[in-house]
Amino acid sequence: MYAVFETGGKQYRANVGDKFRIEKINGEISTEVMFDKVLLVGGDVEGGTRFGSPYVQGARVTAEIIDQARDDKVLVFKYKSKKGYRKMRGHKQYYTEIIIRNVSL
Repeated sequence: MYAVFETGGKQYRANVGDKFRIEKINGEISTEVMFDKVLLVGGDVEGGTRFGSPYVQGARVTAEIIDQARDDKVLVFKYKSKKGYRKMRGHKQYYTEIIIRNVSL
């Protein structure tokens, strides 16, 4: 069974055992989190694939937090020729790494 869930403004297709880097959520390492904004449940489901409007009633994706970290630095360089305008900025995004433990209806 698989599910499509939403978190941090993005959608993820999850099977049991999949690992994802998602937008940072609060929680300690090795704690369990539940996502109830499930848009679709498919695969081995009685009655076929279930679509939500917008979410599937009673569906949940359970995951375990395995890491809280920051991504690699992304450099942004702005430049205008012949004007002496140069601006260099860097950004390191926080993320949470999770592993899917259960998909349920």
